[in-house]
Amino acid sequence: MTSTLSTSPSFLPTPSIEPPQPPFSGGGDPSSFTHHDLPDIDQTELLSVSWNQDYGCFAAGTSRGFRIYNCEPFKETFRRDLKSGGFKIVEMLFRCNILALVGGGSNSQYPSNKVIIWDDHQSRCIGEFAFRSDVRAVKLRRDRIVVVLEHKIYVYSFMDLKLLHQIETLANPRGLCCLSHHSNTSVLACPGLHRGQVRVEHFGLNMMKLINAHDSHIACLTLTLDGLLLATASTRGTLVRIFNTMDGTRLQEVRRGVDRADIYSIALSPNVQWLAVSSDKGTVHIFNLRVRVFGEDSSCQPSSVQGPAIFHQNSSTSLDSLISPSTGANPGSSLSFMRGVLPKYFSSEWSFAQFHLPEDTQFIAAFGSQNTVIVVGMDASFYRCSFDPVHGGEMMQQEYVRFLKTDSRPR
Repeated sequence: MTSTLSTSPSFLPTPSIEPPQPPFSGGGDPSSFTHHDLPDIDQTELLSVSWNQDYGCFAAGTSRGFRIYNCEPFKETFRRDLKSGGFKIVEMLFRCNILALVGGGSNSQYPSNKVIIWDDHQSRCIGEFAFRSDVRAVKLRRDRIVVVLEHKIYVYSFMDLKLLHQIETLANPRGLCCLSHHSNTSVLACPGLHRGQVRVEHFGLNMMKLINAHDSHIACLTLTLDGLLLATASTRGTLVRIFNTMDGTRLQEVRRGVDRADIYSIALSPNVQWLAVSSDKGTVHIFNLRVRVFGEDSSCQPSSVQGPAIFHQNSSTSLDSLISPSTGANPGSSLSFMRGVLPKYFSSEWSFAQFHLPEDTQFIAAFGSQNTVIVVGMDASFYRCSFDPVHGGEMMQQEYVRFLKTDSRPR
């Protein structure tokens, strides 16, 4: 696989790209990216949904372009309706005006093997990467652009679009890859070269760690914002495991269920107290994590994960500082006292809270504020629900929106 940077007159990269910080401006429109009246809803197909880096917004790629939605409060904040097709990948960079776009849909004139770096403040493409095969995913952080192909990952500098790293992976049709987003850590996690293996690159430390996370192929993975904790699920979909990315130690294991399931998303709360999992079983499960922040009293709730503190923890030969002495609030089997004698099923930690959704739709989940979970579905549905942090149980629905059918455009 090779990549090229377009130097055609219409796709000239700027000499130095410093991602701007203002919100979407919706400036002047070139002929291909124009505002139109609201398209016929029945003719607009939803191709993808994806969170921004802090879960405050999500992007919807459609057969007619893309739309950006704010989560709290829910509102469409921005859209581009195109004359020439839509995008299967829309990757945001926090809330700034830079987007990575990959074409998709039956009528799209934008090829699926090219990544467009779009600056909406200037209303133009500032860079283009072309590949020999379809792009599976694009990930952004303020200093990096990561392009995921089925067997290879390319890492570029955001400043000058120069290629920095190439990573070989096992077949990766899902485009699995995740990045840290703290400025003081630079971590990437992706599938390794063997089944069930995760490769973790600590670029800032010039260190690579291979973690044998599962016996089956990796189905989903995510990092904490600082990249120091990793959560993974396999194609079996029964267990989720949390690892220390510095030394690969498994810190906790929770059980979604006993039947095979397709895991759609894993999310870690910013305070690393909760984990959310969505699957094709139509349930979002919330688990209580026993990983705590260095230096905190065990009776206190974790407030945030600080990079240097976790680095200090991980330099210790003991894992006591990473694991809370509390067993957590997740229920377990009544036979868990026979742990080590009975099969692993009987000693698993089960979910603390649950929210039920239609089984025939793909949903991705994330954490909102004040013990809430936000869920976006490929049926163009948006849910906000809350859970009791003490007693758990069934979550309560607070909000429901069909966002393609709601004329909530900015005025």
